[in-house]
Amino acid sequence: MVFALTEEQGMIRDMAQNFADEKIQPFANEWDAEKHFPVDMMREGAELGFGGIYSPEECGGTGLSRLDAVLIFEQLSRACPSTAAFISIHNMVTWMLTSFGSDFLKEKYGADMTAMNLIGSYCLTEPGAGSDAGSLSTKAVKDGETYKLTGTKQFISGAGASDLYLVMARTGGDGAGGVSAFLLEKDTPGLSFGANEKKMGWNSQPTRQVIMDEAEVPSENLIGQEGDGFKFAMMGLDGGRLNIA
Repeated sequence: MVFALTEEQGMIRDMAQNFADEKIQPFANEWDAEKHFPVDMMREGAELGFGGIYSPEECGGTGLSRLDAVLIFEQLSRACPSTAAFISIHNMVTWMLTSFGSDFLKEKYGADMTAMNLIGSYCLTEPGAGSDAGSLSTKAVKDGETYKLTGTKQFISGAGASDLYLVMARTGGDGAGGVSAFLLEKDTPGLSFGANEKKMGWNSQPTRQVIMDEAEVPSENLIGQEGDGFKFAMMGLDGGRLNIA
């Protein structure tokens, strides 16, 4: 069995290293000190494919493997773990949207997400449930052609700055089978954000509560079917853990 990187993987690693050395490392201390969220830099990275690393090519992604993604994030995190972690989160949201969203959602948001013209946050963690998707309490109630979401998400990276929020909410009974996934735009009525958390480092990305008080979203913003959310959450986190590691 051969464990060496292929020539293409070596090129991917070197590209990410060069980008990190030129565009991230010289500014990382400044971003942390000033709590600056470097969206312009991330969009430059998206020109190299960093906005949709393992998202399908038909949606504007690069369609690379999980190993390729690990090589990229390893280099980005050398320069700034905080910024690399957020790019990983954005990739997770983009992948879930472009893999499981309807054709309507892919057409509306896919290309802008892979280009990072739109920035995405992942909303799973709650004050009382942590990241246990099966125990979350945020509710989504069907009301005609919309859903109304009520609940609070905790420690959400990018909250208040991101354009789109992939939210796990309960549409059914207790347990994993009652969880569904929704895509909310930043200006959704009833959606608001808490204060930026005080952190020891990790300041190049804002971290806030995401608060929903009957936040109303069109039913077409449901990702997959009702009850699919837990499955999507676990699949997203499986890849996300590789990136963070």
